[in-house]
Formats: sequence, structure tokens, C-alpha cells
Amino acid sequence: KDYKATGTVCGHTLPAGLVESDKLETPLFTPSTKAELGQHDENITLDQARDMVGQPLFDQVRDTALGIYAAGRDYAAGRGIIIADTKFEFGTVDGELILIDEVLTPDSSRFWPAASYAPGRSQPSYDKQYVRDWLESVGFNKQPPAPAMPADVARRTQEKYLEAYQALTGQGLGL
Repeated sequence: KDYKATGTVCGHTLPAGLVESDKLETPLFTPSTKAELGQHDENITLDQARDMVGQPLFDQVRDTALGIYAAGRDYAAGRGIIIADTKFEFGTVDGELILIDEVLTPDSSRFWPAASYAPGRSQPSYDKQYVRDWLESVGFNKQPPAPAMPADVARRTQEKYLEAYQALTGQGLGL
């Protein structure tokens, strides 16, 4: 949405003419603030993030996030999965950077099958996008409470997560 309106994402100027699902030349570090429970995180610019935490911690968070993403992206690519984007949550304890919450899961990342990747359209996925699409199709306005999820939507979401697990690990869960 930001790119279509301004040609930028979180302060990064992107090339003109990108289409949906285009691969960027290099990964972007796009910081956001953590919202209160039930609210949506807010994207901020690199300068805003730097001002909030200071240059040394900003550099450490950025470098750590991009490093984890690169390792995950390369691992997944070798197994036929594109990690289109992801989010990490960081904090500090006694001045030491810590990684909080889940890392590189279908809830925190967009996993696409590489075999069917085609820029210019929405991609098939092994992640929570299926649930997001269903919520949009029923007119959910992103305000609590969410509508009850039908069993078939929950089942198909589980199948997608299991497909990702099997592709990434080479193993099934035996469910």
C-alpha cells in the first residue's frame, strides 16, 4: 500500500514499476513499533527507529535481523520455499539484545512454493495469508471480536502449515 502511494516502504525508496510479489534486489529492514494487545504494529522509518534506540543498538538489531533472515531464506530456498518476508521481535535485558517470540514460522513469515512463483500476482502460500484472505472475504474489519472460523478453513490452514513443515524439514508430523 505504501509503495503504491509513495514509492517507498518504511523510508526505503524502491524502484519504479515493481509489481505484486516482485523480488527485491536486497532484503529490506523495515522497523515497526509494538502495539498494545489487540492493536496493529505501526511501521516506522529507519530514522525514527534509530532515534528511538540509538545508532549502536539500531545497527545491532538491523544486522541481526538481516542475518537471521538471510540464513533462513537460503535454507528454505534449498528446499523449494521462498521466504518472501518475515518479522522478528527484539528487546533488551540488562543492555543485551535478545530475540523474542517465534522465528521464521508460518505465523511470522510468508512462505511461497518456489515452483509456482510468478511476479505480478498473489502467490500460493504455506502461511497465515490463507486465514487473512478468508477474513477479508467475510468482511472482517480487523476489530475484535473476529468471526468464528469454519472447520474447513482451520483444516486447510493446518494442511498449509504441515506442507511448509514437511518441505523445510523433509519429515512429516504423522498427524
